Amino acid sequence: MNNTPQSLRLNIGFFGRCNAGKSSIINLLSGQSLSIVSEVAGTTTDSVIKSMEIGGIGPVVLIDTAGYDDTSSLGDARREQTLRAAQRSDVAVLVCGAADDYSAEVEWVERFASKGVPVVVVLNKIDVLISPKATAEAIVARLGIEPIAVSATSGVGRKELIDALVAAAAKIKDQAPTITGSLVEAGDTVVLVMPQDSQAPAGRLIMPQVQTIRELLDKRATAVCCVPEELEPTLGGLTKAPKLIITDSQVFGYVAERVPSGTLLTSFSVLMAGHKGDIDTFAEGAKAIDSLTEQSRVLIAEACSHAPATEDIGRVKLPAMLRKRVGQGLTIDVVGGNDFPAQVGDYDLVIHCGACMFNRRYVLSRMAACEAAGVPITNYGIVIAHLQGILPRVVWPTKNNK
Repeated sequence: MNNTPQSLRLNIGFFGRCNAGKSSIINLLSGQSLSIVSEVAGTTTDSVIKSMEIGGIGPVVLIDTAGYDDTSSLGDARREQTLRAAQRSDVAVLVCGAADDYSAEVEWVERFASKGVPVVVVLNKIDVLISPKATAEAIVARLGIEPIAVSATSGVGRKELIDALVAAAAKIKDQAPTITGSLVEAGDTVVLVMPQDSQAPAGRLIMPQVQTIRELLDKRATAVCCVPEELEPTLGGLTKAPKLIITDSQVFGYVAERVPSGTLLTSFSVLMAGHKGDIDTFAEGAKAIDSLTEQSRVLIAEACSHAPATEDIGRVKLPAMLRKRVGQGLTIDVVGGNDFPAQVGDYDLVIHCGACMFNRRYVLSRMAACEAAGVPITNYGIVIAHLQGILPRVVWPTKNNK
């Protein structure tokens, strides 16, 4: 549980007005004082994140957010953080209290509904409300959702809230595709080609490699790992050609020349693109490369924040490959971590990494922003395969065979 990456956990966001009791509800769920609780409005500023385990769901991330009605001097910045938390939430908990009008809550329910995010409504502080029943009826009338009656102080409603979260999680459990989908079945042999350069720290494997190996083991497939230089001896040592070769995208061309007849080819980045986003949209977006000119602007988005290495794929290799194709005048901006421009429409193409550090919901929200702005978006591995002319040979799981 403790070692499960946040990107693989169900992200549960807690939203509501200032002093609705979001922090208290999270403390109740976790059994710990994780978030500061105060009667002073605006106590929660930046989103507070806590990893834990909930029985019936598994590893989760609880996200405590600032009140969406924050009118303090930092209100705009806090609301921006709350909106960002909403983009990554797989399940939303809307914490309500007594209010004359629930118009803000209606807007948030509609926001989540439009994204297919299940909403659990909580009526908090029932121990101090004059008429909890009348308040609950008012919430149902406005939101159309029966609230879970909770007292964070006494612990009343904790079990019911957990049951509601388990039910909400079950609704989306089967939506996320696996990494290899129908490409790999039990008994298949898969060769993984993994360069060990400056971006692969000594003693460790990068996250996409670890996650893929684990999935192959869960599928009861045979995973054979090698560095690029040992690919041919590795293939020669097998009794039959492997079902699939998964390579680091940076050596796509090298590996493609050595793939045995009948063996499928893909990359870790391509597989992660399908696992975390819409792979067909990424593939379509790569076509925009052929229309770029030296007057075009490209955004390269990395999910992780790190100090650039000399062999950095996003900051060094991809820009060099693109400028070699388009021209040195091509403008390329690079962002990392949670940074993503609000004015994405200023770009002619967005190229996203495999997003192993993000959950699927967050990647899809970025794709939706690009779609709304009319900007094509694609993926590291797909771009490299396209530039090297091997994309037609590259495979990925289809939506119906996830």
